[in-house]
Amino acid sequence: MSDRYFRLMERHQKLDDALRIARDPLDVLRLRSLKNAVKARLAALFLRLPEAAGFPASLATV
Repeated sequence: MSDRYFRLMERHQKLDDALRIARDPLDVLRLRSLKNAVKARLAALFLRLPEAAGFPASLATV
């Protein structure tokens, strides 16, 4: 797992925790949009070459 992928996963989890606590509808809306942006970055990173996602080149050909 690459550092970037790990940081995005960590941020996604923190936003998820913040959403559970949030009470203000504007905060919920802001947190949802941030979480969706992180989710899109994770998807884009995962769909790239396997080396970019942190997998070794030997597993990329399997």
